[in-house]
Amino acid sequence: MKAVVQRVKKTTLKVNGELISQIDGGLVVYFGVEKGDTEEKVHYLAKKIANLRIFEDDNKKMNLSVKDVKGEILAVSQFTLLADLSHGNRPSFSNAEIPERANELYRLFMEKLAENGVSIKQGLFGEDMKIEQFNDGPVTVIYEI
Repeated sequence: MKAVVQRVKKTTLKVNGELISQIDGGLVVYFGVEKGDTEEKVHYLAKKIANLRIFEDDNKKMNLSVKDVKGEILAVSQFTLLADLSHGNRPSFSNAEIPERANELYRLFMEKLAENGVSIKQGLFGEDMKIEQFNDGPVTVIYEI
């Protein structure tokens, strides 16, 4: 399981020109499911991200979580995080979980984030999404479990 977490000021997500989701401050989490990933990994990752302290406090130290700053999370399913680039120039996605199972764990991930006290927005699983981000910092953290 992989997640790329980016601190943002604003993000919009569109499908076919239609606005699907928008956040005005918080985190964008690109979430990839690998074959064999479990519900336990989802629970762990959701708790880690909900409590990740990458927002600045009054002393300009990264010491606050998305919950502390009352931000939101836009969770985007992203199978391309599982790209294998070890052979040739064309990525292989053979390590990515089958779509049905990946979507099940993606939905569980959003549910667990919400249970951890975070306001959640989402992309559309399996769709061609157009995402505009105004990164803050930039601050990017990568989890691989």
